[in-house]
Amino acid sequence: MYRLTAFKQSACKFDKGFIMDYLTSLLPFMLEGTAITLKLFFLTLIMMLPFGVVLALGRLSKLKPLSVTTQFYIWVFRGTPLLLQLLFIYFGLGIIGINIDRFTAAVVAFVLNYTAYLAEVYRSGIQSIDLGQFEAADVLGLSRWQTLSRIILPQMVKRVLPPISNEVINLIKDTSLVYAIGITELLRVAKIAAVRDMLFVPFIAAAIFYLVMTAVIQQTFKWLEYRYAYYR
Repeated sequence: MYRLTAFKQSACKFDKGFIMDYLTSLLPFMLEGTAITLKLFFLTLIMMLPFGVVLALGRLSKLKPLSVTTQFYIWVFRGTPLLLQLLFIYFGLGIIGINIDRFTAAVVAFVLNYTAYLAEVYRSGIQSIDLGQFEAADVLGLSRWQTLSRIILPQMVKRVLPPISNEVINLIKDTSLVYAIGITELLRVAKIAAVRDMLFVPFIAAAIFYLVMTAVIQQTFKWLEYRYAYYR
């Protein structure tokens, strides 16, 4: 699948024309790997953002069993490596008869891990809101849900955008960990080409792809911070 046109191993390897031809031949496979990377990224992002809010509210709940259970979940998934969680979900569950495909295992591991981190980000954002606003909402007769959705969460969003931006950037880079269970994403494509052709060029190309993706994320969050600036 990843066979490329054979190139002579000689001094002309580093000729500008050779490099351009090599990158051109490599590009379709890099794009295919990037598509897998972005698919995993967006599926994780779509699920972790709302699940993080739910987990944060559970963490702040006055119901002791719910709060303790949530704290334990956060402790486990923040306290163990994402790679270990990925291996456990794919290989470990298979040992006890729960077999899921590689990509689904990757999505589950990433969502569980990043939801735990976002829950703590959201929790700190909610707790940073002045308690007087909760009391004022009670006086106005607003329900707890109305208080959260109309008063607390809109202010919290502005405050947590910078740390969420960091987590999202980490997410796009952490997708490279799925090589451990045999998923051919962007970095694995580069590694296969680099080892086969004994060139470092594929790694440079992969770095450029990652830099472009992180630049888009940074600009998106800058726009969001500007959009929510009126909540200062």
